[in-house]
Amino acid sequence: MCALLDKTGPDAPTLCEGWRTSDLASHLVLREHRPDAAVGILGGPMARYTARAQQKLSARVPYPMLVETIRTGPPRLSLFGIPGVDGKANFAEYFVHHEDVRRGQPDWHPRDLGEGMTDAIWGLLSQARLMLRKVPVGIEFARDDIRPQADEHRAVRMTVRPRTPMVTVIGAPAELLMWTFGRTSAAAVRLDGAEADVAALKSARWGI
Repeated sequence: MCALLDKTGPDAPTLCEGWRTSDLASHLVLREHRPDAAVGILGGPMARYTARAQQKLSARVPYPMLVETIRTGPPRLSLFGIPGVDGKANFAEYFVHHEDVRRGQPDWHPRDLGEGMTDAIWGLLSQARLMLRKVPVGIEFARDDIRPQADEHRAVRMTVRPRTPMVTVIGAPAELLMWTFGRTSAAAVRLDGAEADVAALKSARWGI
């Protein structure tokens, strides 16, 4: 992602509404280096304070320095510096934001992630239960990048919101992850279910 941020420069568009690449880089630096300001990232009463801190960071710190700060990883004394926490807390975050930059460019194209990365993302999707807990329908994920007959021991379906009526969201694990994180218009997924239920899901909002 840092190589892509270097290539695009600070003013490239992203999938994050209202954010250029400099804003996204500032967000990532603030998240790992400013725990006092990061508390409002998910919204709530501290959201305005977090937004102001991010704007100041973007204005005061040169873009190449922001990118280099991301590249060097989280501070050793931060929460993200605890052994094992970085990978668990940052894998989805960095994957999605990498795609936010990639898919924000007019010439972007899908990439081959490889089986290992794809299966790792599939393993993350069980956490979607938290993000999708308020949607008005049940949610099942179905991956379409492998056939059940090809490896009968690999799961291709996952229920993340067990209730009726149920809508099945179909796509490759990376696309399902992007959809879960709210990038619904940029994610290559299909929704399968009753027309009214699909419509209810399309009009719903979700998040942590």
